Amino acid sequence: MFKGTRKAKKLQGGRGVSELLTQQVYEFAKPLLQQLGQKLDRRLVQTFFDLLVVILLHRDRHQGLLLSELGGQLMGVNRAPAGTKRIANLLHSRGWEAQGLEQWMWEQADQKVEACRHPQDDTYIIWDESEIEKPESLKPERLCPVRSVKARRLKRIKPGYYNPPGGRPVFVPGFHWFQIVVTGFKGAPGLAHFHWWTSRGAAASQIRLEEGQVLKQVAKRWGREVIHVWDRGFAGAPWVQAAASAQVRFILRWKKGNDLLDANGDRRKTSEISRSKRSIDHRMIYDNKRRCERKTGIIFMPVRLPDLPDQPLWLVVSRPGAGRQPWFLLTNDPIHSSDEAWRIVLGYNRRWQIETVIRLEKSELGIESIRLIAWESRQKLMLIVAVVHAFLLSLLAPPFEPLCTWLLSCWCHRTGKRNRSTAAPLYRLRLAISALWIACRPFSLPRLI
Repeated sequence: MFKGTRKAKKLQGGRGVSELLTQQVYEFAKPLLQQLGQKLDRRLVQTFFDLLVVILLHRDRHQGLLLSELGGQLMGVNRAPAGTKRIANLLHSRGWEAQGLEQWMWEQADQKVEACRHPQDDTYIIWDESEIEKPESLKPERLCPVRSVKARRLKRIKPGYYNPPGGRPVFVPGFHWFQIVVTGFKGAPGLAHFHWWTSRGAAASQIRLEEGQVLKQVAKRWGREVIHVWDRGFAGAPWVQAAASAQVRFILRWKKGNDLLDANGDRRKTSEISRSKRSIDHRMIYDNKRRCERKTGIIFMPVRLPDLPDQPLWLVVSRPGAGRQPWFLLTNDPIHSSDEAWRIVLGYNRRWQIETVIRLEKSELGIESIRLIAWESRQKLMLIVAVVHAFLLSLLAPPFEPLCTWLLSCWCHRTGKRNRSTAAPLYRLRLAISALWIACRPFSLPRLI
């Protein structure tokens, strides 16, 4: 009797929260829906909103973004072909372009930069590169060879096993991808820009050319108000020169084998410049990847690039202790004290945020499951997925903390210390929303006027 009463109360409360969540999705996407309403038929705009709800509802990494699957969730199993046709008409419509969604994301990033602005804290623009792998595909437009991260992971030897596969890297069909997120010293990140490109065919391009164009756009938008954070994939004199030309502030993780000019003007390997120098300060720094604190030493010194001797730079070396590789961080912000050096280290420590963003888009949102031949249609659907991701991140804001706590407690309850201490449980949050909407489907989605 007690269990039945408790379940009834849960469902009764869930119906109200289900309608509230649906209304929140509408309020979040309302500016975007209004823009689309000026270009598209009202039925297509309604389909766009319904598609946002369906993507949140349907969880399947391998088939989650197939049009047939989404169509079945949209209009029911018996009318799945009709739902698939509605979504296809939206994606293939020539009345709107993917650039509209990109502009909306830039506007969201402007709001995030404004929210992160603080006299004592910095705002970080984090860049990272990735790939969308389509190993079984041959027909989609603009396919090109990309290095398979999945194959590299499967080739790693495990303790107790033998005959690890070797050889050169594995390349599969896919698309090149890089993205930008905005974050402050604390809090959840905000999505700023998604960009896909190909290295084959009539639309072939180069990675530095694509990223250089976006760098100019970002520099024109925010200037020196923000700090750009780049990993070792960007390490090199050409990219530093591009950053200097754009007049942006940056933190770049430098490779230990690259050459630099020390304070005396001698050309030496990066690892050799600080090898014989002791750390000037130590702190306990939280490791975002391994979720533990490490005693970390620090040292800094002025350096220059051999190819850019007129550009003053500073090298900050973070030493996380025995058995861990040091960070060699290159920046164009003047460093005159250990506190300023620690700001550089803590700023680069925020770079792990973009790793979590890419992981969620691939594993939870299933962005690699898209099967569309036309490039423009595929780009539209991938950006719609980005809108869904942005909505999930918006729920991590302090005003929604009671709602998220209730959702995780009632619809995705977990035990264990790790689940209770997770800072941003987006995976569980989406699972809770999906379970809630399956049990308490909204009676009617907001009808757009």
